[in-house]
Amino acid sequence: MARQHKKAQVVKSKEPLAHTYSIIARDPVAGEMAVGVQSHWFSAGTAVPWAEAGVGVVATQSFVNKSFGVRGLALLKEGKSPEEALDILLADDEGREVRQVALLDAQGRVAAHTGSQCIRYAGHLTGKQFSVQANMMLHPKVWQAMAKAFETSAGKPLAERVLLAMEAAEKEGGDIRGKQSAALVVVPDKAGSQPWNDKTIDLRVDDHAHPLEELARLLKIYRAYEHMNNGDEAMEQGQMAEAVAEYSKAQAMYPQNQEMKYWHAITLANNGNVNGALKLLKEVYRKDKKWRDLTSRLPEVGMLMLPEKELVRVLALE
Repeated sequence: MARQHKKAQVVKSKEPLAHTYSIIARDPVAGEMAVGVQSHWFSAGTAVPWAEAGVGVVATQSFVNKSFGVRGLALLKEGKSPEEALDILLADDEGREVRQVALLDAQGRVAAHTGSQCIRYAGHLTGKQFSVQANMMLHPKVWQAMAKAFETSAGKPLAERVLLAMEAAEKEGGDIRGKQSAALVVVPDKAGSQPWNDKTIDLRVDDHAHPLEELARLLKIYRAYEHMNNGDEAMEQGQMAEAVAEYSKAQAMYPQNQEMKYWHAITLANNGNVNGALKLLKEVYRKDKKWRDLTSRLPEVGMLMLPEKELVRVLALE
């Protein structure tokens, strides 16, 4: 009973109960760093993952001390190693034995802590440029399964490898309470001149019956939009064949998305391929005629530059 009383003294009611599994990792080739998390707790993505381009990533969980995220990154930015930063974070935390936290820096060094009072099954495993950690798991093999999945997926993009590790955790039983939320954050190895763009991937599922499946769906959509952006760039450079190939990849990955098809069509029209644009626009207009109304508004802001005759064809399309 004394132990329970002590825990009550150090755990504040406002601290999220993010009993969960997570992974922090770095891609040794690209240098990008990631945090992935899944929990049976609402919006774990607002509490567990912390990341800063060129600095590192942190996962803070169990009875979450959110300050570990901000302070951990600051310590890494000062030049502290993950181990040094971890020691500092834990030194003045009365709740250290109910905490679970892991840090990774831009060099790929890692450090992790699982407090002795984290609810079993709880533990962590650090490897080459990654760490996996879990608490309140159904079985004690969850974090080992995560590590194996990550290590055997070398060569794939980092985000997909992190997702595979979390899926492996779920296959081992995951959180004893079930599942509710998930998140995935990826940052590059170097900070850019526009820090607001430094999170290359920032996906969250706050409340869902199957959060990892939903996270995988969002990641696939993200990849589809990457192809759209590549297509836009190719179009701007006059590389029509490459642009069409990229747009086709995007639409194949996300065929139900009409907006991708629409802006593909508008880009084709602006580059002189009106017949190609009409084919796509016809499909879009059939789904919802409001897209034609939008098309009529584009010329006035310079987003659709067509001769009057061609513009009439585009707007008269049924």
